[in-house]
Amino acid sequence: MLEHDIQITYRLADLQDRYIHTLDSDALEDWPTLFVDDCLYEVIPKENEDAGLPAPVMRYDNIRMLHDRVISLRHANIYQKPVYRHFLSGMRWLAGADGLYRMTTNYLVINTNQTGQSLVYQTGTYHDTVVVEEDGVPRFKSKRVIYDTSRVQTLLAVPI
Repeated sequence: MLEHDIQITYRLADLQDRYIHTLDSDALEDWPTLFVDDCLYEVIPKENEDAGLPAPVMRYDNIRMLHDRVISLRHANIYQKPVYRHFLSGMRWLAGADGLYRMTTNYLVINTNQTGQSLVYQTGTYHDTVVVEEDGVPRFKSKRVIYDTSRVQTLLAVPI
């Protein structure tokens, strides 16, 4: 059983690393490929989550909306392009009887601005549901980004 757990842990960590790579390397066109078609992606303050208030600051409920977000970031939105570096810790997962994996991972995002100053942009926890599809590739069924602070410091344009 331990060997099986190590393989699952590796595959889930690899999915999380690929997710971070798409964001930190500005490969946003690859970001939606990490999700299933009927996915959920939302960014919500911990304060709302703790109070049971379902008011995210960003919410997409299918892969078409993720693709649309990337297109708008590339062609429609005007914003100062961030330079993010994500750092992850404490990944834990549980296998469900439904074949889904539920995973939590702590994150820290450092943003370096155009003057070269690096600051903590956001910290929080990813609450993920992962499915291994028929092709054997794990993908996010849902990714809930729950950030610790009660407000976002600057414009939230790029996914966290």
